[in-house]
Amino acid sequence: MASHVILKAPISESDRAISTIVMAFSNDPFVRWMLPEPNQFLTYFADAVRFFAGGAFEAGSAFRSQDFMAVALWLPPNVHVDSEPLSELMQSAIAENVQPDAFSVLEQMGTFHPESDHWYLPMIGVDPARQGMGYGSALLAHSLDECDSQHLPAYLESSSPRNIPLYERYGFKLTGEIQVGSSPPIWPMLRAAR
Repeated sequence: MASHVILKAPISESDRAISTIVMAFSNDPFVRWMLPEPNQFLTYFADAVRFFAGGAFEAGSAFRSQDFMAVALWLPPNVHVDSEPLSELMQSAIAENVQPDAFSVLEQMGTFHPESDHWYLPMIGVDPARQGMGYGSALLAHSLDECDSQHLPAYLESSSPRNIPLYERYGFKLTGEIQVGSSPPIWPMLRAAR
């Protein structure tokens, strides 16, 4: 595995960083369940990323590989998902018959978050052409050093079962499973403070 340089992604790089996340999630089971048509996905998903995880740019907790092939958007304590515009976007973007299940999944996701201060990883992604080359590990190792320096837990939801072993290697443990109606499952994972 190659060694990857990890850098902060400032607000000025948000468009480029979000493009990487869009590519990474182009075959994500949960995202593509909500946005199954290619045009629907490409029209709405970048804005969904902004509302769901864009606070990372302002908080200084957006990280990228030097070549922009991988991005992690972390929300530190007291930085949250921009829920109202995300909800409005979902009402416009997602088919009406899928909306009740999608909103119920998001509601359940909220119940798994730790109540104490923690770092939340709503989005991490590697360009599909570069997956399996150590980018995800480099992003996690870099970011978890910050969590550990603050002695805070880290929390995420894995929307793809193939990513669970990677998260487990970095100390995350499954805390449940979220699945509603026709939705694919999502797995909440928590890494204890160190």
